[in-house]
Amino acid sequence: MAQRVSLFVTCLIDQLFPRVGMAMAGVLDRLGYELEFPESQTCCGQPAFNTGYWDEARTVARYFLDVFRDAELIVVPSGSCGSMVKNHYVELFKDDPASQQQARQVASRCWEFSEFLTDVARVEDVGARYEGVVTFHDSCHGLRELHLKEGPRRLLSHVRGLSLKEMSAAEECCGFGGTFSVKFPEISGGMARTKIDSIVATGADTVVGGDSSCLMQIQGAILRAGLNIRTMHLAEVLASR
Repeated sequence: MAQRVSLFVTCLIDQLFPRVGMAMAGVLDRLGYELEFPESQTCCGQPAFNTGYWDEARTVARYFLDVFRDAELIVVPSGSCGSMVKNHYVELFKDDPASQQQARQVASRCWEFSEFLTDVARVEDVGARYEGVVTFHDSCHGLRELHLKEGPRRLLSHVRGLSLKEMSAAEECCGFGGTFSVKFPEISGGMARTKIDSIVATGADTVVGGDSSCLMQIQGAILRAGLNIRTMHLAEVLASR
């Protein structure tokens, strides 16, 4: 019997980049997983948590835990949201042992998309083809909290027609940081420009990443600079034929 995967697509993808969620579903379906999309899902609570509104974040997190209580496997196309569930729910519920235990159980079944492919499905070649030169942006949460570095690159190395060119600032923040970009727009913009300079130096025509929030920030800076470079989520590249 095929394993059941519950898709957590995140607020940003659901509202702004649904094609990323569809791409993730397409790759997992191609690998033979039984997919479900809990329509009652909302947010993981990270925006409130990062801004210091922990009571509000707990309300949202409790709802998430209830929605995904019976999920066999949870896959999320975001290192940022994945890290919230896997790493910060335990901290969020430090004074609520029952919720904390439930958080630990759900976290053990939650996987970021690339991590799921390499560590659970144990597949690196998903039959993708993408003609172009790409560079990969390491998102802060994926890199520093989930330790995602080589996995996405191994997946890209098996994409036919794709050439990966590393940028010098691959591990540097793009400047988004959720509410950080709103509170400190000048700093955020400066960080984005540094990232764009590094991207341009590679000669890549596409920037690939694992977080749509980072890619949104990078795409905005690319458009303002008048550059002919596109951004794509890793799931979109792996879904390409």
